[in-house]
Amino acid sequence: MEEQQPQPQSPPPPPSTGGQPAGAEKKLVAGILGILLGSLGIHKFYLGYSKEGIIQIVITLVTCGAGGLIGLVEGIIYLTKTDEDFVATYITGKKGWF
Repeated sequence: MEEQQPQPQSPPPPPSTGGQPAGAEKKLVAGILGILLGSLGIHKFYLGYSKEGIIQIVITLVTCGAGGLIGLVEGIIYLTKTDEDFVATYITGKKGWF
């Protein structure tokens, strides 16, 4: 009678992230913050861009609020990008403006 060798077990599959690249979960929050609070640069701080956030606040103060349009535009850009583009541009590539 032959003795059966135990079959090697394959490693468990990695946990599912819903098919999103790492960092894509920030896209929705950053987009909404950009649209609602973009004049204060909150979306910049949320993504880790402290210097750009401070510059955004200064621009808004110097232009008496008109600089807040930058945040609105950036919020819309964030939300219209695919998850992969968002991560490549703003998380991995660290692009601070637009």
